[in-house]
Amino acid sequence: MSDERQHGMGGGKVAADELRLLIERAERLEEEKKGISDDIKDVMAEAKGRGYDPKAIRRIRSIRKKKKEEYQEEEAILEVYLQALGMI
Repeated sequence: MSDERQHGMGGGKVAADELRLLIERAERLEEEKKGISDDIKDVMAEAKGRGYDPKAIRRIRSIRKKKKEEYQEEEAILEVYLQALGMI
């Protein structure tokens, strides 16, 4: 029996080239993700420079990702909690 271990789909042997290519692909995607993250930071800095509140923009982006009903339910719960604490 050889030292090669069986991994992956169907118990096939790991091919070093295939594994390396998958790792390199993931690394390239991480670099792209970092570039996009930097681009988003630039947009937020531009918004701030034009007088917009980046915190409010991030909140709006978060809300836009949610279903309307989900957002409304979260807001209703928040309002109940704020009232209970005498904050509104």
